[in-house]
Amino acid sequence: MGRRDELIAKYAEDLKNKCGMDPDMDLLTKVTIGCGPAIYDADASTVASSQESELETVKDKFLVKKLGLADGPELMEAINKVVDTYGKSERNKYRAVVYYMLTKHFGKEAVYG
Repeated sequence: MGRRDELIAKYAEDLKNKCGMDPDMDLLTKVTIGCGPAIYDADASTVASSQESELETVKDKFLVKKLGLADGPELMEAINKVVDTYGKSERNKYRAVVYYMLTKHFGKEAVYG
């Protein structure tokens, strides 16, 4: 099993155990691949949910640019909901997991079709 496959398995485990979701493995794989080399970098692979600037980056670079959503207050509300679902006390919020949950939240799976 390659390194990316190991990470995808770890992300699926987080979705099941920490977020109470049964992951769509095909979509999770596509979202993970979409994150590019960031998944291999300790800092870039996680979302620092306590930093406003990091949440703005998720909103601007992922929700607006990647998913094509219009900027509005509902985007930050969705990000906060995902952070709450993941668990505020959870130190490592993996970027691929956050992006997966946001993709599902907005019903934008077709972006990864």
